[in-house]
Amino acid sequence: MTLASLAVQLLNGLADASAMFLVAAGLSLIFGVTRIVNFAHGSFYMLGLYLAYTLVERLGDSLGGYWGAVLLAALVVAVIGAVVEMTILRRIYHAPELFQLLATFALVLVIKDAALWLWGPEDLFGPRAPGLAGAVTVLGRRLPQYDLLLMAIGPLVLALLWLLQHRTRWGTLVRAATQDREMLGALGVNQAWLFTGVFALGCFLAGLGGALQGPRLPANLALDMDTIGNAFVVVVVGGMGSIGGAFAAALLIAEIKALCIALGNVSLWGVEISLSRLTLVVEFLVMAAILVVRPWGLLGQPLAAARSSVAHVLPLPVITPAARRFGLLLILLLLAMPLAATAFPYLPVLMIEILVALLFAASLHFIMGPGGMASFGHAAYFGLGAYAAALLAQKLHWPLAAVLVAGPLAAMAAALVCGWFCVRLSGVYLAMLTLAFAQIVWAVIFQWDDVTGGSNGLVGLRAPDWLAQPVAYYYLALACAGIGVWLLQRLLHAPFGLALRAARDAGVRAEAVGIDVRRVQWMAFAVAGLFCGLAGVLFAFSKGSISPEVAGVNRSVDGLVMVLLGGVQSLFGPLAGAALLTWLQDLVARETDYWRAGLGLIILALVLLMPGGLSGLWRRGKAEAEARS
Repeated sequence: MTLASLAVQLLNGLADASAMFLVAAGLSLIFGVTRIVNFAHGSFYMLGLYLAYTLVERLGDSLGGYWGAVLLAALVVAVIGAVVEMTILRRIYHAPELFQLLATFALVLVIKDAALWLWGPEDLFGPRAPGLAGAVTVLGRRLPQYDLLLMAIGPLVLALLWLLQHRTRWGTLVRAATQDREMLGALGVNQAWLFTGVFALGCFLAGLGGALQGPRLPANLALDMDTIGNAFVVVVVGGMGSIGGAFAAALLIAEIKALCIALGNVSLWGVEISLSRLTLVVEFLVMAAILVVRPWGLLGQPLAAARSSVAHVLPLPVITPAARRFGLLLILLLLAMPLAATAFPYLPVLMIEILVALLFAASLHFIMGPGGMASFGHAAYFGLGAYAAALLAQKLHWPLAAVLVAGPLAAMAAALVCGWFCVRLSGVYLAMLTLAFAQIVWAVIFQWDDVTGGSNGLVGLRAPDWLAQPVAYYYLALACAGIGVWLLQRLLHAPFGLALRAARDAGVRAEAVGIDVRRVQWMAFAVAGLFCGLAGVLFAFSKGSISPEVAGVNRSVDGLVMVLLGGVQSLFGPLAGAALLTWLQDLVARETDYWRAGLGLIILALVLLMPGGLSGLWRRGKAEAEARS
């Protein structure tokens, strides 16, 4: 590696930093003012790239046509963002923040299928920017001219945003809303239009970031999820709501990734280490390191609590005789379910998937509901349980009974490590640190070809012959899921569950009466990891094969959707949400090619009509019935 090639690689990193900053700046603005963790921000970036491709075709690739198309694409994305804010998000600002996250995830599904319908599944390659198709020589190396332009655009946008925030009245209101939006409303400021303007500006920046990537990237349907992960990392590392922090974080992460690519393989104490492979996960390693040392990011600060957005504090649900009778009836129905297999052969397979989802969602609810700790990376324990069991069964030929114990214990060990760091944080920072750990786990699984099979995964997992039939395996899954849910319910009503709720609702008071809050929350991570790992083992042997996707971010998001659809206030909620989402995914996917949009619209309708989830609807109906009586 010569000094010249290293310098050119670092210059390429500057271009990548500008692209990351544009997206992260918009996300940071939106979160700072509205407190919405906008999961659809990557979708607006993707729309900007698709729209720029179409508009360049319509307006031509001349100098005026090309740059006019880029600007117009960003403006169209801003308009779409404003419409989304006014029609959907404005209705749920007073809902818990995680339900707002659920609504923006539904938008991801709708926008993805809209893009599929409009532009098709193929990658679309845009033309080169006029006058910038060549390269310049820097230290004897060729550097694309377009990258030089991107290097200038990032600092320019940063300067313009600073002027907007510090030299205009609107910018002053934005900064005030970032500090205390309720107080701003009390002073008579029209919050609704301020939120709309901020959301539109954030979407404009995302759309501009996407449109500018036309000469560097093809437009494709995977950009939304790929982009939002990087944007979250940049925003969290820089500090939520800090534009300057986002710029510093984008520079730091882009240059570290460029350095890893430039150095390639290095030898450390006689061990050959491939730094280029770290590019898949280096941003998450950086985020984990910074959050452990500086919990609020590089230039961030503790966030003012949104007074109206948290609705966790409820009394411990009482198990009434009617609830016990309903539970007994449900168990009898589940035991009799295979009787319908002759008429519906696919039913046992679907029910196994639902039972695995039930256990997965119940374990996530344990730390989200009673613990008050949102996890964006819960799939890490699911994947570790699945892979640990698969490796023990294939490499060491352990029986299924042994791996049903060892797999969950491996997941619990990982949860103990992750939880030890995570319980030192709170809110979105805690959630993002769980995501960082999950992405590290996914990267290890994806790249450790000799052990995990890499991207091909592991195949040939076989349950014993007596469990080979779906009906027999269904009863095993029912027993494991039933025992797991029962144990979690018992823990919730035990002194440990009461201490966990106390730590969630009044941490300072809990410490004052002798409860070790961090220790209780840490143990909750371990319990959740144990039962999530059990779900992963059941999944692996029901499918017969596993791949790195079992620990991917999409599975973690599915878990969040299950819990939030059902409601976080009781264990019944995530169980109902898991069953509903799994059934909807199966039903809608078989009925239409655009199943994501259908599922997204259903989720949006449920969020708008039932902001407390299914369990919230049940409580509301019960309260109304009691009032009438």
